[in-house]
Amino acid sequence: MDPKTEFTLEDQMRGLIEQLDAYISTYHGGSVDYIAYQDRVVQVRLGGACAECPLSSTTVKGWIEGTFKQFFPEEVDAVEQVL
Repeated sequence: MDPKTEFTLEDQMRGLIEQLDAYISTYHGGSVDYIAYQDRVVQVRLGGACAECPLSSTTVKGWIEGTFKQFFPEEVDAVEQVL
């Protein structure tokens, strides 16, 4: 990619999910995948050990959503888990 080419908002969000996924995979045996972004809501899917974890809603709302709001405060209102 040309260094002058800017990444789209969705590219940046996918990149953030890739970083979060690497952490979750390494330390928790789970995964997180980017599904969609629409109406200021990011949709993600948890997999692996995170799919059935009783703390999955805390992971999505507390950690993933908090991270997205930190990096994209003007673009993201919420992160939702889809099955």
